[in-house]
Amino acid sequence: MPRITVSAVVVTDQQGRVLTVRKRGTHSFMFPGGKPEPHESALDAAVREVREELGVDIPRPGLEYLGRWETQAANEAGHELVGEVFLWNHAGADDDLAGISPRAEIEELRWSRPEESLQDSDIAPLTRECVFPLLIERAERSA
Repeated sequence: MPRITVSAVVVTDQQGRVLTVRKRGTHSFMFPGGKPEPHESALDAAVREVREELGVDIPRPGLEYLGRWETQAANEAGHELVGEVFLWNHAGADDDLAGISPRAEIEELRWSRPEESLQDSDIAPLTRECVFPLLIERAERSA
């Protein structure tokens, strides 16, 4: 099965909601991110993609590596997805997130709580099956 490699960023707000995006011409919501350019690190790709898709410059020291997962691709039938995912430890006020807007190929933004979105059929497999469970587990441990 052909493989697609992506870098993605989990963006959270002060209410514990997570940002997902839907790309133009697709049905699945996923974390902002995309495919690395040749010779680009996963971290550099994540920062670049968020800037292109949301108009936000994320400071590299503010990113925590969550992990690498393999699952099915949401928008490319018959492809396996390898996703390297980072968490933006956003310590500022939610006002700092007000400038986020859909750009490039992003058509729609959605803020939701991971525990409330686990059963949503329009959430991409990497997000729903791999990362949301980790975020829920981390939230329960810190509560």
